Amino acid sequence: MQLLRSCENVPEELKGLVLAIGNFDGVHRGHQAVIGAAQKEAGERSVPSGVLTFEPHSREFFAPDAPPIRLSTLDTRAAHLNWLGVDVMAALTFDKEFSQKTAEQFVKDVLVDGFNVSHVVVGYDFIFGHKRQGTTVILSELGKKYGFGVTVVEPVGEETTIFSSTAIRKCLEAGDPATAASLLGHWWEVDGVVVKGDQRGRTIGFPTANVPITKYQQPKLGVYAVRVGLSEDDGTTSWVDGVANYGRRPTFDKADTLLEVHLLDFEGDLYGRYLHVAFVDFIRDEKKFSGLEALQEQIKRDEQLAREILARDDRRQDKYADKKRGRKAS
Repeated sequence: MQLLRSCENVPEELKGLVLAIGNFDGVHRGHQAVIGAAQKEAGERSVPSGVLTFEPHSREFFAPDAPPIRLSTLDTRAAHLNWLGVDVMAALTFDKEFSQKTAEQFVKDVLVDGFNVSHVVVGYDFIFGHKRQGTTVILSELGKKYGFGVTVVEPVGEETTIFSSTAIRKCLEAGDPATAASLLGHWWEVDGVVVKGDQRGRTIGFPTANVPITKYQQPKLGVYAVRVGLSEDDGTTSWVDGVANYGRRPTFDKADTLLEVHLLDFEGDLYGRYLHVAFVDFIRDEKKFSGLEALQEQIKRDEQLAREILARDDRRQDKYADKKRGRKAS
């Protein structure tokens, strides 16, 4: 998959492609339906399939001090799009200049002059242009004017649930990563560089990798069964079972929020390494203990429960058939 960060000087072999357009935060099953429709159209036209997304998320740009809502980083989105078999990902910078483009300017400057699209695919709720003036109806009208086709994908879901980023965020806030995964079509992941902490876990027999995740949607505070992805030199990712605490460590009177991950049956130095942490299931709420001995006993119970959860068929790593991402089981 090729990655473009501009709509200028687009390679000739990519012009005339079919583009799926949207934020695609999390690349959930609704997004996958939009992307799949674009791939189908591209296949019928014998042209490349692409995804056009934006970085940062528009809400981060307009409300930088608001609580974070991000479900995925640009790198994680790229990994999922590569897994889906997309030919090209175009991630355009969302800044003041870009935000002031009218709907027609966006279409002409980006879609026509930039990519020379033959067709675009969007979700039913797609809004674009300065002051959100562009709708799917306006996009269709502009498509006729500038000579490209438009497909609008209707809502996708199961029973009464629509696959949406909002629904996924609610699941994470409620401490329900398993349901979030069913909406995403893959385990919800966060990633980051391991930083040095108090190193207290090492002294009580449970060393942890500390990963700040301040830019993400914040899940419910508590203890989780997780899988930890370690990047290998050959580009694949080895996954190790683990148990994680996301919280403020009240037993030690801490105020900051940190993700602390204990890798099961693993030995090695993780400081400075880039980790992917997939949230599989919620174990318990975070709470304050009377002392280290009580904490140690609870951690042992948490570890055992995490092992049992991660051994279940419905919690296996390949449940969502993500082998295309170059992963390998540990």
